Amino acid sequence: MIIDKDILPADLKNIISLGQAWFYKVIPYKVENDVLCLFINTEKNNSSVRDELEIVLGKKIQLISKPLQEIEKKLFEWYPKNNTEENLNQVQQVKLSVQADNFLETLVNEAKTLHSSDIHIETYGEKCRIRFRVNGVLIDRHKLSKAEYPTLINKIKIAASCDIAEKRMPQDGRIRFQIANSKLDIRVSILPTLYGEKIVLRLLGSDASHINISKLGFREDELERYNLSVKKPNGIILISGPTGSGKTTTLYATLKQLNKPTNNIVTIEDPIEYTLDGVNQVQLKEDIGLTYSEALKTFLRQDPDIIMLGEIRDAQTAQMAIRAALTGHLVLSTIHTNSAWGTISRLIDMGIPGYLIASTLNLSVAQRLVRTLCPNCKKEVVLNKTELPVQFQTRTISVNMIAQGCNNCYYTGYKGRKAIYEVVNITKELTEQIKINSTDIDLYYKTNNIHKLAENAWQLFEKGETTLEEIYPYLINEN
Repeated sequence: MIIDKDILPADLKNIISLGQAWFYKVIPYKVENDVLCLFINTEKNNSSVRDELEIVLGKKIQLISKPLQEIEKKLFEWYPKNNTEENLNQVQQVKLSVQADNFLETLVNEAKTLHSSDIHIETYGEKCRIRFRVNGVLIDRHKLSKAEYPTLINKIKIAASCDIAEKRMPQDGRIRFQIANSKLDIRVSILPTLYGEKIVLRLLGSDASHINISKLGFREDELERYNLSVKKPNGIILISGPTGSGKTTTLYATLKQLNKPTNNIVTIEDPIEYTLDGVNQVQLKEDIGLTYSEALKTFLRQDPDIIMLGEIRDAQTAQMAIRAALTGHLVLSTIHTNSAWGTISRLIDMGIPGYLIASTLNLSVAQRLVRTLCPNCKKEVVLNKTELPVQFQTRTISVNMIAQGCNNCYYTGYKGRKAIYEVVNITKELTEQIKINSTDIDLYYKTNNIHKLAENAWQLFEKGETTLEEIYPYLINEN
C-alpha cells in the first residue's frame, strides 16, 4: 500500500521538523487517541527507534512501515530541502511562513540552486502549490494554505511593479535579483484563473560566458558543418524548434564564438535571456512600436557585421532578414517549424521567393532537448520490440533503460538534458531543389549523411542515455 495522502496538513507537518523528518526518515500520518502515527522506513521500524522518537517528540508513537523509496519521495514533496545542509533552515522557514521578509528571495535562490527555468505559483480550490520546472518537467516543491496565497501574490506584484488592485486582467512585470555574485532577471506573468491569480516566474539574465558550442550536443560532423556556415561573412542561419528547445542557448553559444573586437554584433530579443559582454542587446517593445522589423531597419544603419533576431514571426521580418543578408550581413535567428527542411517551406509560405532563399540561407537547423537518465537509478530491462514504431522494429537492440527515480533526481528518473540536432547546409544541389520548391529530399539526406532528429534521438536511446518514452514522439515523426 502506498502513502495515499496528496497534501500533508500544516498541523501534522509542524509536529516534525525538517531535520527530524530526514534524519529518522519519517512522515506524520495522523494523531489518534493521543498517539502519533508515523510512516517510517521499513528497515528502521524497531522498538529502539520508537522509544527514541517518543523522547524527542514527547508523544506516544505508532510506526507504520513503508518502503524507503516511497518515504523519500514524500519527504522531497512535503519537507523539501536544497542540496546543501547550510540551506536547510532557510528552506524550512519558507515552508512555514510566507510572511518572512526574505520569502521570495529564498524561493528564487532555491530555484536557481536546482537549475530551474520557471517557478509556477497556482491555486486550485483549497489547494495552493509552487512548482519548479527542472529539466523541462514541472515538479512539486511547496504547498501553501489558502490564507497564505494572497500575501504571496501581492509580494510578487509589488516586487514586479504590478498593480495589486487589478485582479481581473493579465499583467506582466520584471524583478531583478542580486543572488551571491550573480544577477538574475525574472520575467513575471500574472494570469487570472477560476480560483485566483496564477503567476509564472521565468528566470533570465544568466551570463552566457560559460556556454560552449562544442558541448551542446552536436555530432562531430554536424558541428563541423555548423561552424563552416557561421564563418561565412554574410547570409542567414536559422534554428527551428518549439518553445523551450534550447534555440536561444545555441544562438548565444554561436555569438560567443563570433564575439571578437573586430565584429559589431547587435541583437533584438524578447526577452533578453543571456548577457554577453561585447554584444549590443536590445529588448523588444511592441507596445511602443519597437518590433523585430523596425529594429532591423535601425540595425542596418548601425554598421553591424552580425545581427541576431530573437525570432522570425512574420513575412515582414523575414523580408528584412533577407535584405540584411543580401547587403553583406550575417543574420542569426529562430523560427517555429518541425524540421530543418520545414524551415524552407515556412519561408516560402511567407511569400519569400525560392531564389532569394537559395541565395541567402546558409544553414537550417532543427533542435530539440531530450532528458537524459539519472545515472544513479536508471535500470536495464528487456525491450519489447512491439513497443517501437514499425520502422524501428528491425533495429538490433534488445535492452531498454527505464527511469526509476531517486533522491538525486528528485524522483523524476532524469538528470539533465541533451540537445539533438538536424543540420542542413544549403549546397548548390539543394539550392536547385529550393528554386523549384521541391519537397522530396530524402535521397539528399541519405547521400549527404544528414541525420534527422529521429535518428539522433535513437542513438541516445541505443547508448542507454535516455528512455523510449522520452524519444518516442521523435520516432513517430520520422518520415
